[in-house]
Amino acid sequence: MPELSFHGETHDELVQKVRRWLASVDGAGSDEGAKPIDVVNASAELTKDALSVIARAAPGPVGESDVVKALTTMGYKATDATRDAAVSGLDALDTATGGDAVKKVAKAGRQAVYEMNAEFAKQVLKTIVRD
Repeated sequence: MPELSFHGETHDELVQKVRRWLASVDGAGSDEGAKPIDVVNASAELTKDALSVIARAAPGPVGESDVVKALTTMGYKATDATRDAAVSGLDALDTATGGDAVKKVAKAGRQAVYEMNAEFAKQVLKTIVRD
């Protein structure tokens, strides 16, 4: 029987993970790509997951120390504050421009990646042909 589970230290973390999963399922066939706010949220969750992995990787007494717990909590709070500031900025930009600026930047970003990949491919071909 298939099973789906989410792990988090707080209710808010669980809600974020469930929403991200639902959005990935709903947007699976979308050509539009990820929205900037979704990327910011996903990056924040990834950072918090990395903090958890690092804290759990510490040897027993060190990992259970108040110092490591406090540093992990501070990392979570800093990540959340950064995420909230970035999302607020994107929301303000979206509101001020009616969504046009964010769409233009997303389109320009996709074009830049395509161009970068094409240039990289040309350099690889040149290297292969020379040898």
